[in-house]
Amino acid sequence: MSREELIAKIKAAAPEGKISCAAAMRLAEELVISRQQLGKLLNELQIKIKQCQLGCF
Repeated sequence: MSREELIAKIKAAAPEGKISCAAAMRLAEELVISRQQLGKLLNELQIKIKQCQLGCF
């Protein structure tokens, strides 16, 4: 999957610029990328994580 396709799918999953922690974890699995890679992309796209399961965000 190309970087552009990844970004499009991430933006579609977070239309308001926010995504829940659980949804982000599922999205990483669906996209077959690591959670760390997804986190970097979320930061790059300025998408915030909400309802963090660890209480970090």
